[in-house]
Order: sequence, then structure tokens, then C-alpha cells
Amino acid sequence: MAAWLYRAADGGLAQRIASSSGIAEPLAHVLARMFTDEAQAEQHLRPQLSHVSDPFAVGNLRLAAERILIAVSQKQRIAILGDYDVDGVSSTAMLVHLLRRLGAEPAAFVPRRLEEGYGLTMAALQRVMKEAQPQLFIALDCGTNSVSEIEFFKANGVEVIVVDHHVAKSAPANCLLVNPRVNDDAEAPWQTLCTAGLVFKLIHGILKVLRLAGDPRGSSIVVKDYLDLAALGTIADLVPLLTENRIIAAHGLRALSEAKRPGVRALISVSGMEPGATLSSVDVSYRIGPRINASGRLADASLPLNLLLAETVEDSERDAELLDQINRERQEIDKRVTEDATEQAKSMGEQEGYVLFGDWHPGVVGIAAGKICRAMDRPVIVLGKEGDIAKGSGRSIPGVNLVEALNSCAEILKTYGGHPMAVGISLATSDVELFRTKFTAAVALQKKSTNLVTDSRDLDITHWLKLNEINEGLLDDMELLQPYGESNSEPVFGVRGFVFDKTPTLFGEGNIRFQVSLSAQRRLGFIAWRMSNRIPEVGKSVDLAVKLAWNRWQGRKSIQVEIVDWRYSA
Repeated sequence: MAAWLYRAADGGLAQRIASSSGIAEPLAHVLARMFTDEAQAEQHLRPQLSHVSDPFAVGNLRLAAERILIAVSQKQRIAILGDYDVDGVSSTAMLVHLLRRLGAEPAAFVPRRLEEGYGLTMAALQRVMKEAQPQLFIALDCGTNSVSEIEFFKANGVEVIVVDHHVAKSAPANCLLVNPRVNDDAEAPWQTLCTAGLVFKLIHGILKVLRLAGDPRGSSIVVKDYLDLAALGTIADLVPLLTENRIIAAHGLRALSEAKRPGVRALISVSGMEPGATLSSVDVSYRIGPRINASGRLADASLPLNLLLAETVEDSERDAELLDQINRERQEIDKRVTEDATEQAKSMGEQEGYVLFGDWHPGVVGIAAGKICRAMDRPVIVLGKEGDIAKGSGRSIPGVNLVEALNSCAEILKTYGGHPMAVGISLATSDVELFRTKFTAAVALQKKSTNLVTDSRDLDITHWLKLNEINEGLLDDMELLQPYGESNSEPVFGVRGFVFDKTPTLFGEGNIRFQVSLSAQRRLGFIAWRMSNRIPEVGKSVDLAVKLAWNRWQGRKSIQVEIVDWRYSA
């Protein structure tokens, strides 16, 4: 059973936040745990586009914007290659769309995962050279560590711009590089932007260069037109939803909900939602994002790119339906791989980290790694087999940096890269056992040096509530916290001394629900997922860990209290 952790907020600060921001005090306690003053809390609560920093402050961004505009004005051949995940696809769609509006006809490419591998590979570059013969090549969400590949382009007379957010393993590629992790101060507000966020700023920079030159296109094209795709990549890439990421995600979700692009509208529809309805970060992470990723994992990621750029309803609906079919196929394969890999992990006993290897489809091992990582609270790398090469992905827990762990194994890896929480790697199948030993030791060393003892499955109780504090005003205020995501997780509140006066009602597959009357006019509805095998005794006092949200149905809304966990009161 998960432990319950509680760190009380500064009560004085919470009261000041509640007063200055005009919000319910329980929500103010959540913010008082995150920030040190009222101004920071207010900026987080009500993110403003005006707080986005000057795009020219990002290292090399102005130079990149000016070089792209030279290519446009001189009708140079431009090729753009973006990675095949949501971040890469949405980034590519944004830049291609803008350049088309400026009169250019860029050739767009996405790596063919099974044929060309991950990122900026020589196989992908040779296809770009053959089909586009570019004078300017732009790599998105890859390229920082592609030193030899970029030298290949330069040797062929091609200028290169890289817009990326991946960590440099050594000296980065010698080109016009826009990467805050390489160029900029660690405290810069744009430091944690994914590539979609950086491309949004690049578009802002391009339009600013045009405005400064007196070009009317700098004003007629509005950077806010790209918030929807920027939010798509930002939320799906699991970057911290703080500062500029939060601004992009919050405003971009509203733009996504409007579904002005035919492709976005069709994608929302096949994902089981109503175009025009309010979207949440969960909808992006678990409905829209997986459908975009599925094509890159199993087929050709140019399909979702074409969908996001589609201009007709007919093309959009056709491509969206095909993506949905591919996603259903992905779900079946993922289910089998996750089950097999989970059994392998269990057979290995307790480990500091897990390296799991089998004859599995490399396109879905990242999903399996994420699920097993969450279930076992350990860093997990899942490898599939391609001939004599093992390829796969890793997912981590807070406090363990996967890139640092892989740095200590670099001599036996063919390729690797990514972020502290998610990586991709390849190595010879003959080295898997050695890699397992070295990786586990590297994780253990990190845990020891950082004194990591918290289980990420433990519940962090943000504030203890009384039942009468759960009201419409609090729920309305809590909507200001959305979108939830990395570093801005949905609050879990505690309720002490709750008593079930009758057995809850069972429904669905192991779910329970219960209602309690607070007065003649007020009732609260409780729900718990898959908890039918663990129901408290009637009449005994229990403490509840709960999440609060509006339950919207057929134009009506009611307060829903989700029971995450419970324990008998002390």
C-alpha cells in the first residue's frame, strides 16, 4: 500500500495568496507549496501570453529566423525533417505551414522508423538529398548529437539549422543550433521548452524580423495561430508545465478545443471527443497523442503530418480514420509486449532498475517501459530485437537521470539520447547482459548519491479538507490550475474521519460509487475506480485521499470526488 506523505504549506502565505488572487483557501494551500510569493502564484494561476519572453533572447534564434527568411526570399530549396513523435510532427507541421504562408514550398520529411531508425540518421539524410536536393536543411527535435550526419550535409554544400531540446552528449553538431540546453542559461524561462515550444518561438521570431523590416506579413500572420500545435507537442512530450510551457499549454488547449484546422477536428472526432468541447491535458496525452505516435511506431509518421496540414474535410477524415485503425493495432501489440515484459521483470526479482529484452516490436517498447516504470517504481528500459541489434526505449522515475545513467554505459551502446526521464537506445544483442549489469549499477549509484528514498507511487497529500469545504466555488477555482501535467500534478486532498453509513454501490469492472448528504440541499458524489475488492467497513471512521473535479454530462455538471486511496483513521 502507498504511503501518505504530507508537507504543510506556509499558512500565512496561503492566506495572502487566497486574498490577492481571490481564490478558495484550499487551493491557495496548493499554490503555497509550489511558490514563494503571491506574484508567482498569480502568474501560474492565470498565465498570460504577454509573459512569454522575447524570442530573440533564445540563443541563435534570431540568426535562424533571418536565415530562413533569406531562403524564402531567394526561393531556395528548403527541406525540413522532424522526429516521428508528437513533438517532432507538430513542430514540423507548424514550420511547414508558416513557410507555405510566406510563399515557400518546403519539402517535409519524417524518419521511417523501421527502415531509417531514430532521428537524424544517414539513411534519412540520403533520402532527403535524393528527393529534395536542399540548399537549406532544417532538423527539428533531433540533430544536436548528429555530428557526422551534419558534416555530410555541409560537405554537399547544404546549410543546416537544428532546432532541438535534447541534451548534448559531447560537443554538439557544428551548425546553426537553437537548443537552450546547449546555448542558454540554465535558469532561462525557455530552458525546458520542447521543440514544439521552440518552433513556436522561432515562428514568433520570424514574424518579428518581418515586422522590423516593415514587411506587412509580420503583422497579418499571427503567432497565436500556432498555439494549438505548440500545445499538442508540449503536453505530449511531458515537459514541466511551468512558466512558458504552462502559458503555451493553457492557451493552446483552448485553441485545440476550437479545432479550426480540419485535421485537428478530424483527429479529435476519431479520438472519441466532440470538436468544440473543452479539452484537457489528459485528452492530449491519452487520446490524441497516442494516435499520432502510433503511425510513427508501426507505419509512416508522414501520415499524421499530412493530417495536421490537411486543408480539406475529406482528406482529414480519411487520414484520421486510418490513424485510428493503426492505433487499435498498436494497442493490441502493446498489450502483448507489456504483459511479456512485466513477467520478465517479476522473474528478475527486486532490482534498482530493469533492462528487459525480448523479440518485441521496437515501435511499442517505449509504451511498455512507461507502464512498467509506473507499476514498479523503477527506471525501466525495454528492448526489442532487430536481427543482431537490440533497440528500445527507457522511462524513469523522479530523481534518476537516464541520460547520466547511459553515459556510464556509452562504450557498449551504438546510439542513445533523450531526456532525463525518457531515452532511446540501441546496442548489439550480445551486449544486453553486460548493459543490464552496468545500467543497474549506474542507477543504484545515482540513488545513493541523491539519497533517493521516496516511492513515486506514494501519495502526496497537498492539504487536509473538511467536507463542507468541497463546494462549487472551490471546484471553479481549481479549474484555474489546469492543464495538469509534469511539475503541475492534479492535487490529492485528504479528508479525515469519513464514515460510510452503507455499502457503496458496485458498477462497471470493480468500481464503486457512493453519495453523502451534507444538508437537505447538498449531496456529494464519491467514486473509486477498481476498488471493489477493498471497501471500508460500514460505520468505521476512515481517512480518504481524494481528487476533485466537475463531472460534466449532457450539459449539466456536478461535483465528483474521486477516492484515490483510504485508510482507517488512527
